[in-house]
Amino acid sequence: MLLQRAKTAWSDWRERNTRQPHGWRRRQRRPGGVSLPNDTLKLLSFNVQAGIGTQRFHDYITGSWKHLLAHPRSVQNIEDIAGVVSDYDVVMLQEVDGGSLRSKNLNQVVHLATLGDFPFWHQQLNRNLGRFGQFSNGLLSRLTPYHVEDHRLPGLPGRGAVLVKFGHPDDPLVLVGVHLALSERARNQQLDYLCGHLKNDRHVVMMGDFNCLPEDLARSPVRDLGLTPSGADLFSYPSWRPDRPIDHILVSDSLSVTRASVLSECRLSDHLPVATEVRLPGSVVEAAEHAQLALEGRKLL
Repeated sequence: MLLQRAKTAWSDWRERNTRQPHGWRRRQRRPGGVSLPNDTLKLLSFNVQAGIGTQRFHDYITGSWKHLLAHPRSVQNIEDIAGVVSDYDVVMLQEVDGGSLRSKNLNQVVHLATLGDFPFWHQQLNRNLGRFGQFSNGLLSRLTPYHVEDHRLPGLPGRGAVLVKFGHPDDPLVLVGVHLALSERARNQQLDYLCGHLKNDRHVVMMGDFNCLPEDLARSPVRDLGLTPSGADLFSYPSWRPDRPIDHILVSDSLSVTRASVLSECRLSDHLPVATEVRLPGSVVEAAEHAQLALEGRKLL
């Protein structure tokens, strides 16, 4: 019975995802209010592994069942993660579950937003396996963006990006949360697609699980966009013995990085979270004060 349900869920997911090309998804959010009150932002990117909490390579084999069924600490791990992310202004999450058997039917994005006291959240569902998995990217924010949209990335189904705009529409701060492919070819296709959408934006932060090293990024399409890692030697994987910087926060040269670090004590996933504090250009902060009037004016056109 369980095997048949799994086969049915897989068949339904494959049919839904193979018929849709990559690109902007239908789901788009345009919040009514906007805010960008401070001149600095504390940013965090974290692959939370759906609360599974792998602690050694051996666990990938012995704990493989945790990717389908809940384990005793799955909810507690997410609640512990809430205590970590609550110190930040904007958080991008990868491998967060939207509510299935493995998360005890808990939408982990909503739960983190509630416990961390984030007034704005967004879930991007990338792989829908029904009751067996709601594989998602997530956004938690203390600031209200004026525009949020989901993008299905090129390559095999299941990879996505969340594009978020804060401040004034004429000079916005653009944040992009990503979870990229494992292969260099597919990854560069995905980055090329995203750079095409960002080429006209001056103030960009791209953050997430890139599944590649800084030298790979240096020869990828992001170099043409002028995005560079916010810090060096931020070894984030594996969490129990980190020796690879594959989680990144990339920033435009218009944004001044005041701090960058990896949270090495946060052993709640197979990845460690990476954090960055950026100072916003004065023009962005000043323009944001007039954002609400600008958005209302556009609605009237």
